[in-house]
Amino acid sequence: MNQQFYRHIISGSAKNIFASLIRLSLFLPAVLYSAVIRLRNVLYNKNLLKSFKAAAPVISIGNITAGGTGKTPLVIWLCNYLCRKDYKCAILTRGYKSKKNKYSDEPAALAKNCPSAKVIINPDRCEGAQQAINQYHSQLLVMDDGFQHRRLKRDLDIITVDSTNPFGYGKILPAGLLREPLSALKRANAAILTRCDQVSDSQLHEIEQKLRKHNPDLKIARTIHKPTRVVAFEKGCIQLDQIRNKKIFAFCGIGNPDSFFNTIKTLGCTLTGKRIYNDHHNYTKQDLTDIYEEAIYLQADMILTTHKDWTKITLLPSAEKHPTLACLEVDIDFTQGFDTIKKLIDCCLADKITPA
Repeated sequence: MNQQFYRHIISGSAKNIFASLIRLSLFLPAVLYSAVIRLRNVLYNKNLLKSFKAAAPVISIGNITAGGTGKTPLVIWLCNYLCRKDYKCAILTRGYKSKKNKYSDEPAALAKNCPSAKVIINPDRCEGAQQAINQYHSQLLVMDDGFQHRRLKRDLDIITVDSTNPFGYGKILPAGLLREPLSALKRANAAILTRCDQVSDSQLHEIEQKLRKHNPDLKIARTIHKPTRVVAFEKGCIQLDQIRNKKIFAFCGIGNPDSFFNTIKTLGCTLTGKRIYNDHHNYTKQDLTDIYEEAIYLQADMILTTHKDWTKITLLPSAEKHPTLACLEVDIDFTQGFDTIKKLIDCCLADKITPA
């Protein structure tokens, strides 16, 4: 099912009879999925399902909803923070749509932006943890998308919450985007609200209240996805002020495409057109041809995509030179709670490892 169509259905924005029938058909699978998840959590909580304790501390970055919540930028920030403190760090990722030890979009982005950390691609996180420790002598493991992966014990659980859609329309998959009931928040140590610049302060306050309702001890911080530069074919790095007032054609295959388009608008650009692909879309030469044709028709000055999509697009041949094809690079930027999160991380690791 097309991702955008699916979101229109589960969000309730599609109001015709056909959409209502689809929503009704998703109710039973959601009930069954919720029951399985709840049972699984009970079994882990009572130690009837066993968890593996790695020989190194584990920090998990995860979420409670499906789709793009900003995990990858946070993993990058965390790994670079830890590496600056001289910890030998490894990232454990299942690598969605990756083969074992082969990079896809997200692992490639992690490897590029965390040069001092080893990226271990393995759907078996316990096996990946052992590989990181035995083969690379890693002192510290960062588990990407690990909140639901309970087989590997963790010393710290940090979740990202997309402020533009924090609770997945309030329903469990597939009727909504929640991967677990909100009661699972009790397991988390910290919540990082992302894209806080795209909602109001009152909305952020409501989100924080709801999070603390389920976990009063939860440490909460606010962040934004801060654009840093544009990287283009052949032209290299382009400063953000150089694309102001330019006509941009944008495309992406991410969990929250609207957030990307909104970010482009904040740069003072004119969004002349856009294309949305499913999350983790594998681009083809025909996709690239279609993108160029539409951008040329709309007289765009530049074609812009995300860094995640860029890692796959750059592998495709293209004879086109105009409009310029580029990616927008962003960093996670804390606007509130930075010291709280740093202290939480430092205290967690203080007695467990010594920097190399």
